[in-house]
Amino acid sequence: MGSFCSRQKPYNEADAEENEQAEEIERRIARETKAEQHIHKLLLLGESGKSTIFKQIKLLFQTGFDEAELGSYTSVIHANVYQTIKILFDGAKELAQNESDSSKYVVSCENKDVGEKLSDIGSRLDYPYLTKEIADEIKTLWNDAAIQEAYSRGNILQVPDCAQYFMENLERLSETDYVPTKEDVLYARVRTTGVVEIQFSPVGESRKSGEVYRLYDVGGQRNERRKWIHLFEGVRAVIFCAAISEYDQMLFEDEMKNRMMETKELFDWVLKQACFEKTSFMLFLNKFDIFEKKVQKVPLNVCEWFRDYQPMASGKQEVEHAYEFVKKKFEGLYFQSTKPERVDRVFKIYRTTALDQKLVKKTFKLVDETLRRRNLIEAGLL
Repeated sequence: MGSFCSRQKPYNEADAEENEQAEEIERRIARETKAEQHIHKLLLLGESGKSTIFKQIKLLFQTGFDEAELGSYTSVIHANVYQTIKILFDGAKELAQNESDSSKYVVSCENKDVGEKLSDIGSRLDYPYLTKEIADEIKTLWNDAAIQEAYSRGNILQVPDCAQYFMENLERLSETDYVPTKEDVLYARVRTTGVVEIQFSPVGESRKSGEVYRLYDVGGQRNERRKWIHLFEGVRAVIFCAAISEYDQMLFEDEMKNRMMETKELFDWVLKQACFEKTSFMLFLNKFDIFEKKVQKVPLNVCEWFRDYQPMASGKQEVEHAYEFVKKKFEGLYFQSTKPERVDRVFKIYRTTALDQKLVKKTFKLVDETLRRRNLIEAGLL
C-alpha cells in the first residue's frame, strides 16, 4: 500500500502544478479584464488630417519615433517628392491644353526633358533614392514659371499639402546620410488602410490619475468604411476630422465629388449610427492654417453646402467670419441628425491644425477634461 501511495505522488504533484498554472492564467485574465475596463476607446474618423493627428499623439504622449522608425519614412518622403513633381508637371501639360490662357502653363523648353524624365520616375512602383543630382533637377523644374502656375491650381490637380515643405527642403532630403526629422514625418503622406491603434494618456505617464485612451485610426477612403463596423461597440468618443480648407477640392477617388460635401455626408452618416447613441462627439475643424490663407482668395460659397455664405469683411475679420459660418453649418448638421433622446450626449468643436504640436496638445487636454467630466456626471459625482 505504501508503495502504491509513493507511485501516486508524482501525479498528484503534476495535478497541483497544472491547477496552479490554470489559476494563474485565470488571475492574469481577470487583471487584464479589469485593466481594460479603465481604458477608454476613441475612434478617429474623417476624410483628411487623421494620420497627422495620430502621429502627433505618438510624439506628444508616447516616446515618439526612434531612429529606426524615423529612417523607415525616408522612402515615403522620397516617394512624396516624386509623386508631387509628377502631379505638377502632368497637371501643367493638361492645363496648357485645356485652359484659355494656356501659354502660362507651358513648361520652358530647357525643362521639358527633365519634366518628362521625372514624370516617368513618378509613375513607377519603386522610386529611386533621392540623389543630389535628381534633387537639383526637381528644384529647377519646381522653379519653372509654368510649374508655379500649376501649383497655384493645386485644388484642381490634387497637389498634396506637403508639396511646398518638401520642395523647400530638397537639399537636405537628398543627403546621403539623410534621416527624417519629426517634422518631416508629420508632413509625410501615406494613405491609411485598415486599422491602426495607439494607447496614451494626455496628462503623461507620470500621473496615475490620468485617463488612459486607446485611439483607433481607420481608413478614411470610401472602400475602407465597411471595416469600421467591428470597432463601433464600446466607443467612448468619436473624434471626427473635417478639413475645412478643402471646400474647393475634389475627392481623390471621385473627381466629380467635392470633398466638403463628402465630409458632410460622412459626418451625417456617422451621427445616425445606432451604436453611437451615447457616444461623445469631438469635431476637429482641421487645417485652419491653410483655410485662413485660402478663404481670402477663394470664396467659401464655391462649395454647394456654403452657397448662402455672404462675405462681410476682409483680412482676419473675414477669416473669423468664414470660420464661424462653417462651424455653425456643422453644428446645425449635428442637431439635425441627432434624435431628441440623444441630445444630451457630449458634442464639442475644436479649431485645429494637425501640424501644430502645441495646439494638438492643448486640444487633447481639453478633450480629456471633457470626457473626464462626463465620466463623473455618469457616476453621479457631479
